[in-house]
Amino acid sequence: MKKLILFLFLFPLLTYSQDDLLSGVETPVTKEKVTSAFKALKIVNLESTKLAAKGDLYFVVAHRFGSVKDGFEGFYGLDNANTQIKFIYGLTNGLNISAARSEFAYDFATKYTLLPQIKDGFPVAIAGFNSLSINNTLKESLYPKLQFQNRLTYVAQLLISRKFSERLSLEVVPTFFHENFVEDTEQSNSQYAVGFGGRYKFAKRWSLNVDYAAHLNRASNSLYKNPLSIGFDLETGGHVFQMHFTSSQAIDEAGYLGRTTGDWTKGDVFFGFNLARVF
Repeated sequence: MKKLILFLFLFPLLTYSQDDLLSGVETPVTKEKVTSAFKALKIVNLESTKLAAKGDLYFVVAHRFGSVKDGFEGFYGLDNANTQIKFIYGLTNGLNISAARSEFAYDFATKYTLLPQIKDGFPVAIAGFNSLSINNTLKESLYPKLQFQNRLTYVAQLLISRKFSERLSLEVVPTFFHENFVEDTEQSNSQYAVGFGGRYKFAKRWSLNVDYAAHLNRASNSLYKNPLSIGFDLETGGHVFQMHFTSSQAIDEAGYLGRTTGDWTKGDVFFGFNLARVF
């Protein structure tokens, strides 16, 4: 009986002492990263904030058929196509390198994570993208004094995305690019653009993707346009197959940012796809 009374007397004191000691210990805050804002490495033309995982090797075939406005003469876009073959390797979980070749350009790039989106924390994911493009369309027959450095274009982009829900993700892409050679003497070599893109998942395996890039200092007499792309992603067993219509037949950043010729208002668009295989 005496032991029970002693226990009842001491129990509140012991409890208080324990709570007092624990109050000095900070409870660790878990920083849960928000993942899968985008399922593919690209939205359509614009890079997404998704990166290849460490050790993953992507083999990517990106294809743009000819303009659908050519009708039967161009076999409704099946003639005069542009194909890009690309390899992407994950050096780390936050750093990718890539090399690509198309009819229009050779392209070498890096993409890297700067900050992840944190649940109930940092509101956006931020990645960087830099590329070096070698223009393959400049002909020495037209430009006898053409030198190798004249073919080079440098691109720097900041990819800023937010996953708002399991269905909706949006991205904005401030961009700087420098063309060592421009055909239009009124066009500055150093150019600026801002891209906008988004993904809306409307079914278990399907999403609607849209991206657009607004050129900010294009020459007033330029024949080039801002690229607009609309398409669909289909998730197939861990892979994503992308199908789209775009006003840019060029696939490399320098090409679609600075040299897009298609015009949606005139039906001058190109059907295409991005197909990736991971090893």
